[in-house]
Amino acid sequence: MVGPFHADDAGMPLAPQERDGLIPTHVTTREQLNELEAANILQAISWAFARKRNLIDEAFRLGLRRRILNLVWRWAGKYRVTERYLGVPPYRIQIELIALLGAMRFWIEHGTYQPDELAVRFHHGMVVIHPFANGNGRWSRLAADILIMQQGGARFSWGSGADLRRTGEDRDRYIAALKAADNHDFGLLTAFARS
Repeated sequence: MVGPFHADDAGMPLAPQERDGLIPTHVTTREQLNELEAANILQAISWAFARKRNLIDEAFRLGLRRRILNLVWRWAGKYRVTERYLGVPPYRIQIELIALLGAMRFWIEHGTYQPDELAVRFHHGMVVIHPFANGNGRWSRLAADILIMQQGGARFSWGSGADLRRTGEDRDRYIAALKAADNHDFGLLTAFARS
């Protein structure tokens, strides 16, 4: 039996104070934790698509983020305060978000990128910032889906719905695409988002 905090996937490990934020007291395995998070995310998707959506609006972004894991984690919807091997230092999170959202406003207003690339750039920017303790990839993929739909496009498939938290070929392709985007090549990430 694998405990709920055992690193059986490729996700970001939680700091001890973040682990203390687990709400359900009955969780004893990683599988149970994953199931609870997945159910919570489905509720958040329903919430997001049942209302007017504007990712540039901080209240909507944080509301979406909170709803993604609010039944599982006390810190859902709050910016992280711990260091990570990925992402900006905690004190830079809000500064980097303001810069990314300013760029997004400009890109949308001036039609700088086609809708797919615009949404993928937003997703990548959020992954680079890594503003939350956990679920950044899942949140930013959903946010990119919302953004592409706001721009008149169809939702992404993100590797045909693969569980990108698990190690394997799909995750390897996704990580390679993110690394290419780190070097300003968004072609692989856009292709992966549509695969």
